Amino acid sequence: MRGTFVASADESVVSGTCFPYQMQDSLDLLTGPPRLREKRAADDRRYDHRDLEAPQRILYVTSEIADFVKAGGLGEVSAALPRSLRQQYDVRILIPGYRQVLERYDDLPVVGRLPAAFGLPACEIGRLDTPDGLILYVLLCPDLYDREGSPYGDAAGFDWSDNDVRFARLALAAAEIACGLRDLAWTPDLLHLNDWTSGLTPGYLAWRGRPLPSVLTIHNLAYQGLFEAERLSRLGVPESAFQIEGVEFYGKLSFLKAGIVYSSHVTTVSSTYAREITTPELGCGLDGLLRVRADEGRLTGILNGIDESWDPRTDPYLASPFEAENLKGKAANRDEVRKEFGLAVSRGPLFAVVSRLVHQKGVDLAIEAAETIVRDGGQIVVTGRGEDELEQSLEKLAARYPDRVGVRLGFEEGTARRMYAGSDFLLMPSRFEPCGLSQMYAQKFGSLPIAHRTGGLADTIEDGVTGFLFREPSLGELLGAVYRAVDAFRSRKKLNTMRRAAMGRHYPWQRSALGYKRVYDRALTGALARS
Repeated sequence: MRGTFVASADESVVSGTCFPYQMQDSLDLLTGPPRLREKRAADDRRYDHRDLEAPQRILYVTSEIADFVKAGGLGEVSAALPRSLRQQYDVRILIPGYRQVLERYDDLPVVGRLPAAFGLPACEIGRLDTPDGLILYVLLCPDLYDREGSPYGDAAGFDWSDNDVRFARLALAAAEIACGLRDLAWTPDLLHLNDWTSGLTPGYLAWRGRPLPSVLTIHNLAYQGLFEAERLSRLGVPESAFQIEGVEFYGKLSFLKAGIVYSSHVTTVSSTYAREITTPELGCGLDGLLRVRADEGRLTGILNGIDESWDPRTDPYLASPFEAENLKGKAANRDEVRKEFGLAVSRGPLFAVVSRLVHQKGVDLAIEAAETIVRDGGQIVVTGRGEDELEQSLEKLAARYPDRVGVRLGFEEGTARRMYAGSDFLLMPSRFEPCGLSQMYAQKFGSLPIAHRTGGLADTIEDGVTGFLFREPSLGELLGAVYRAVDAFRSRKKLNTMRRAAMGRHYPWQRSALGYKRVYDRALTGALARS
């Protein structure tokens, strides 16, 4: 829904935009009447002025944020990281105007208008201030974003057929703001882009000779935003960019590759994953380009954090609070989870799966392991949504063992938190995992993760101390780790020692923010050196 066009205290209404009129503005400066040239030059000096004492300005561009809508870890990161960065930067977020946002803020003040460009529609920019003072710019284009479903697809899980237009429009809006959208009177010093959905942004700037320091964070390299080459013209991608050193990827346009090619620096969400994506096994066809970025010192792994709400002493969703030195309350949560999922009373271990139900997450391996776990006296609870085949397999498993296996398709925050708090072990046999948050949540709540040694799992779990790691994503390897976990369960002293060690791990966002500060400083310094 649209609101009224207004200017806030730090936003003045001045017409004009970088795209597609920037070239005409430059011509007027060179060839217009002297009075016009002087006025424009004075305007530009005023507009480009920076208070050297003011914090640097970061525009954080994302396709999801947990405040309103999330499909995975990106939503959690987008809600937490900018808030941590606000201690040192003027950070503002640009997100699409999804229905989930408009339902809560149905009369957003409009602070900018962007004309149609190429085959992308005109849109408006609304401003939203969260209760804690975070500023969000909301891209208002109902035809593209005001839909029922997730950020990427409909309620049935199918991708929107016009996702290329939807996220090219987001990327172009970010580029327009970066160029100096006069309606906002706020121009970023650096862009922080996330995944393929904003990957075209540095390309749009480079193709118009207006580069700005930019950092692209890859949250999952497997999602690249691939579209047919015939879409180039409509999206405003020049033919000259459709080549191996540009946006071309095996005959298709790759939004993510554009971000890697044209951004100043690439980050990903754990040190191990940063190394893994430079290999043919996990590089998804982009390993060669990423090796070049690594050799240039322009690829960095920065582990995600988790927020302070993950504290079993104070979490309001739990059946009973507990802490590392007094674990009695954990049993009450275990009982509550068994009750919620309709499981029998048991003295055996309780395993949990809190995950997107997709092949990447190794859910099929967990299903295969379930037979052995149940036979040996264990129980399993599962929550999540994903691929139909895996959902059906889980429902069949629950029907076969109604008092040993509980499945709840979907996601509800309170249920998930009680599962972490009540379970003894978290099954996380991901084939690859850029960072992972579930294993961190589980550790804070005294549930020991059983995970494949990959990506962020390798960086956050100490085998035999805060969880159990296995080397290869196979049933045999997973079961070997399960057996070790059950052995620990039978020794109450060892189990509680491991629980206390896991609960003592800290993953503060402030540490992640410091890593990004180093990357930002490098990107900004490099831009100054080139200017």
